[in-house]
Order: sequence, then structure tokens, then C-alpha cells
Amino acid sequence: MDLALLRTFVTVHRAGSFTRAAALLGLSQPAVTSQIRALERQLGRPLFLRQARGVTPTTIGDELAHKAAPHLDALVEIAETGLEEDSSLRTLHLAGPPEFIAERALPALTELTGDDDQGFALRASFGNAEEALEGLAAGHHDLAITTAQPRGPLLTATPLCDEEHVLVAAPRWAARIGPDKLRRKGAHALEKFPVVEVHESLPLVARYWASVFDCHPVASGTVVVPDLRAVLACAATGAGLAVLPRYLCAAALERGDVVALFDPAVPPLRTYFLVVRTGTLAMPHIARAHEWLLRAAAGWS
Repeated sequence: MDLALLRTFVTVHRAGSFTRAAALLGLSQPAVTSQIRALERQLGRPLFLRQARGVTPTTIGDELAHKAAPHLDALVEIAETGLEEDSSLRTLHLAGPPEFIAERALPALTELTGDDDQGFALRASFGNAEEALEGLAAGHHDLAITTAQPRGPLLTATPLCDEEHVLVAAPRWAARIGPDKLRRKGAHALEKFPVVEVHESLPLVARYWASVFDCHPVASGTVVVPDLRAVLACAATGAGLAVLPRYLCAAALERGDVVALFDPAVPPLRTYFLVVRTGTLAMPHIARAHEWLLRAAAGWS
């Protein structure tokens, strides 16, 4: 079986589209379509079901991808490291949310970037869960940290840690609201207060409101900025209420820059997953980083 055809097949399987796969491979779409048809003729079975927006793998297609993808990834790794002047220094490509990567993952992994025989170079990319998982599946990243657990056999997810969410505000807002008022009125006590968030849809606030107050927020974002560190800075200056991971705002809470407005009996939690392409933990630098992050996470509070 032609390895070039298998490589094209795995790329289409991961991309979910002939068009996206062609862009990733640097080929024309007709060339990709022709290669998939050639592979299907060799196997005597269809590998994809064509749809209006992309393709869906058949059962045979999923089985072939599950068997072939890890070995193709390993061959690519061998080819890439064989071209490096110093093949002992491999590069680990990490993707995930900017705040978590900066505050948690990078401080842990930089200990592994030394010049010993197991060290590696490190490259980080920031993005949301969908972007990180798509990049991982397409082979652009080696590890992804996400709050979404992927489905299917091509990606393997391991729970990394849970983060507690805290409702915070600057002291002057906290003095106006007060925990007693929140206990009596719940979310209604917060309806007239401004909100700082990472997206117009208020994802963190909506999750907190649903978990703690069993309702949807009626507020809209007064300040919307796509980085939780900026959200914290805005909240500390009095721009509005914010829902933040405790690890990110713990120091600000201790200093009194912001105040926790409420202490629910069961605080909202969100789970982070450490995700790899299935089979790639056979690569020493990926396996070492994976194990190191799991060990580091055991000490995160």
C-alpha cells in the first residue's frame, strides 16, 4: 500500500474535508480526491461518505485511520529529526488557552528544555479548544490542553486538573453588593452591575450563573477582552464583575485587589484535558512532557 496515499487519507480523516486536507498537504483538491479514490480501489471499500460540508469516514475508514495514523506520525517524526543537526534536541509543539499555558504549563515544561540527552525545544500556540484540537489532529501540535474532551479514536485525552471558578469584583463593587444580599436575592442582586468577560456570549458568567444560581445572566458584557489576565486587570480597576479561575486570581484576592463576592457550597469546576494523537506517546519527548505535566498538575491548587 502506497504510503503517500495513506498520508493523504489520514490528513483527510483528520481535517474532515478534501479542501482542508489539500491546503494542509499543499496539493490541489482534485489530486486529493484522486488519491483517495485510488486507495478505495485498492481496498475495495469506500473510506468516506461525501456530504455537503466535508466528508464523514465510514467504519472501515475509521478503522484504517486508527491503525495507520500513529505509525505515519512516527515516520514523520523520524524524518524530521533525521534532518536536524542535533537529532537529540527535538521540538515539542504545545497548544491551549493562553492563560493556562502561560501560568501553568510553560513554567512546568521549561524545566525540560535543557541540553541533556532528554531535553527538547518548546513551541507554544494559543487558541480555544476547537482550534487546539483541530491543530493537534492535523499534526501541527504534539500536545493540546483543552477544556473539551475529544471524541473518536484518533485523539486520546487524559484528565489533567480541575479549576474552581470564583465570582470577583473590585472592593468598591463588593461593598455595594455584599454576600447577604446575594444570599437573599441570588442573581437578581447582580442584574444592574457591569460584567467583564472573554466573549460576547459570556461563557464563564453563564456557566457560573447556571451552576450557582440556576438561571441565565441577564447582563451584557461591558468590557469584552479575549484573555482572562486582561479580564482580571479590568475587574481590579473597577470595570465590573468577573468570573475567573481561582489559580489566576488567587494572588489578587490575597492582595485585596479583587474580592470574592460569593462562596457557594459547591463551587463551579471546569476540567482540563491533556490530549495527544493516539499512538504518539511512543515518542520519548512527547511522553516525557505528558508525564511531567500530569505530575505538576497533582500539586496545582
